[in-house]
Amino acid sequence: MQQLESGHSERLMQFLYTLRSRGVLDSNVLLAMEKIDRAHFIKGPFAERAYEDVPLPISCAQTISQPSVVGLMTQALNVQPRDKVLEVGTGSGYQAAILSKLARRVYTIDRHSTLTNYVEKLFINLNINNVTTFFGDGCLGLPEQAPFDKIMVTAAAEDPPNILLHQLKVGGIMIVPVGQSDSIQNLIKVVREESSFVYEKLFPVRFVPLVEGLSKK
Repeated sequence: MQQLESGHSERLMQFLYTLRSRGVLDSNVLLAMEKIDRAHFIKGPFAERAYEDVPLPISCAQTISQPSVVGLMTQALNVQPRDKVLEVGTGSGYQAAILSKLARRVYTIDRHSTLTNYVEKLFINLNINNVTTFFGDGCLGLPEQAPFDKIMVTAAAEDPPNILLHQLKVGGIMIVPVGQSDSIQNLIKVVREESSFVYEKLFPVRFVPLVEGLSKK
């Protein structure tokens, strides 16, 4: 038992060291990623690779992002304790779980009911109770819950989605991968000002495409 605990502690220390070495330096983000065990969000033969800094396949031909990208995106979003956050693309639930440790309330939406149903049950088991999961078209956001302090998009759009931009509060931040799915994508930070949006290119990424409509899975 002690050997298992020791092995887990060593993997966790290496995991956090890798995050820091790749630029995740915000202490609140690191603490959230220490508290949320990525292994809970990966099933089957890939579970043993949970602490590696690599993306891994999940259900519905989707992926769980590599931890350093999750950390850097979360860091760029600059979530505050009173924030209401929208995540577009629930996927495995890992990113929403990280956000749950930083924000007051998280809303997450995905077009795959298989994923949202699984994640909803997983969050109950993990006692994560400030995240609400929706099955729906993420391209439309959640206008009934808007405006949001922060929006995280975890799939690549050709341009920052206008519908989602207008669900941001003034002063709010959106983080979104932009580019074609089969070519170079860049992570973009968008800040909503009183009468305009300010765009900042952060770093290259690779995400599955943001798709309109609902999946049959």
